[in-house]
Amino acid sequence: MAKTVLITDDTAFMRMTLRNVIEKNGYDVVGEAGDGEEAVALYQELKPDMVTMDITMPKMDGITAIKEIMKVDPQAKIIVCSAMGQKPMVIEALSAGAKDFLVKPFDAERVVESLRKIGS
Repeated sequence: MAKTVLITDDTAFMRMTLRNVIEKNGYDVVGEAGDGEEAVALYQELKPDMVTMDITMPKMDGITAIKEIMKVDPQAKIIVCSAMGQKPMVIEALSAGAKDFLVKPFDAERVVESLRKIGS
């Protein structure tokens, strides 16, 4: 069975870009969230194998969402997706429980490598 992924990003274009890369490589996108609050709710509902998490979003930022998901599931596998120049936030996200990070704009091979690494 294909590994399931929840995509979280406040930009529809980014979600679509990630979905294309993820699905082309044999993963199943089970949901998309436009903000951290939605991501936490969908994580509990869908129980995906992995999550991609943007950091800067409305309502609830990615770091808070990571902390909330980790409370529910300490084994959660989360990949942070962040623009260049947000190194302190990436470090904070990793210490909150994220397993890896991707820099926007995405390199498709790097996305797949990250999914394989944390999903195995």
